[in-house]
Amino acid sequence: MKAITSPQNPFIKQLVQLKDKSRERKKTNKFLIEGKRELSLAIKGGYKIETLLFFPDLFSESEAKSMSAYDIEIIEISKEVFQKLAHRDTTEGVIAVVNSKSHQLENLEFSSKNPLILVAEAPEKPGNVGALLRTADAANVDAVIIANPKSDLYNPNIIRSSVGCVFTTEIAMASTEEAIAFLQKYNFNIFSALLQESEPYHTQDYTLPTAIVVGTEATGLTQEWRDAAKQNISIPMQGVIDSMNVSVAAGILIFEAKRQRNFK
Repeated sequence: MKAITSPQNPFIKQLVQLKDKSRERKKTNKFLIEGKRELSLAIKGGYKIETLLFFPDLFSESEAKSMSAYDIEIIEISKEVFQKLAHRDTTEGVIAVVNSKSHQLENLEFSSKNPLILVAEAPEKPGNVGALLRTADAANVDAVIIANPKSDLYNPNIIRSSVGCVFTTEIAMASTEEAIAFLQKYNFNIFSALLQESEPYHTQDYTLPTAIVVGTEATGLTQEWRDAAKQNISIPMQGVIDSMNVSVAAGILIFEAKRQRNFK
């Protein structure tokens, strides 16, 4: 079994670039995963794992060898190399080099004939993107569309905050114009979450093909989504502030749609 002990190894330097640089991830169509759960979800999601690197004090050699069934190169690494590559302190001693997937709108596949989609326009913080994906996974929505994306989907903070469901969720990335055209082509009812000129979210019918659209807490949605919506919707606020975290808001809206569908 191959072993690498020096953080100055050229291959390790390349992997550090993958970890730190969105430009490198996009250029090579590769990214890094760390952690057992994330690795297992990537495999479940059909991702191609190229290389597995493991630190034997935390991830046993027998565990590593069991991954060879997936036709993966296995490399043992030293503590120094592991610390150079790991994005977080609690990783279980395993890091993988993975091939990216395409996230074009035309590649979306719906398991339901009556799909429910979450759309997020221009989410800026990777942590919010990950939290939105966790919400989508919890509700088992059919897909997530990220319109006008600001973050690389394989940013380590998105992978971490999504706890790996970035790999098992149907995700597309597109411009706002492309996303609206796609939804209109397939006759989705669009409900845009807005404070102005809106109706309370619980008064609407989400039992037909539905796209629920959320924007950033700072600027909300662009005019295009206001114009495209079947109805603008809002969550009645009862406190001092007039907004909440976007993933919390998305959860409230999505689970109302799920409630209606479960009782349809």
